[in-house]
Amino acid sequence: MDATDRAILRALQLNGRAPNAVIAEQVNLSESACSRRLRELERQGVLTGYTALVDPKAVGLGLTVFLTITLTSQAETALAEFEAAAAAVEAVMECYLMTGEADYMMRVVVADVAAFEALHSTRLTQLPRVARITSSVAIRTAVRRAGLPV
Repeated sequence: MDATDRAILRALQLNGRAPNAVIAEQVNLSESACSRRLRELERQGVLTGYTALVDPKAVGLGLTVFLTITLTSQAETALAEFEAAAAAVEAVMECYLMTGEADYMMRVVVADVAAFEALHSTRLTQLPRVARITSSVAIRTAVRRAGLPV
């Protein structure tokens, strides 16, 4: 990956809907060269998809909760079982295997505290191998970036 590829990534992160012609102009390439580089970045898995950023509050998902989750076992089968089940919970936005005291950190979005209580009791505590869940409610978002510093 060279400086031009990084410039293409920065341009896409600022405006993922920008036409190829606009991106090509921004990074000083011909449209065909820019298109080839985009296809190559996709083929290499650098660009993994295209999506729209949606304001959670605008769609009724105004509460963000961060969870630390400890499992009863850290065996590979237990981790795989937990991760597959967590991926099936629509409210789970991110889930990371962690070092430290807890095994996982998870971010969920829900409408409100009542919705979180329902999610917690019906889905999260039912995930396989869960020994303990600790939750922290986000008061507000101080920094949110979708783009990476490439």
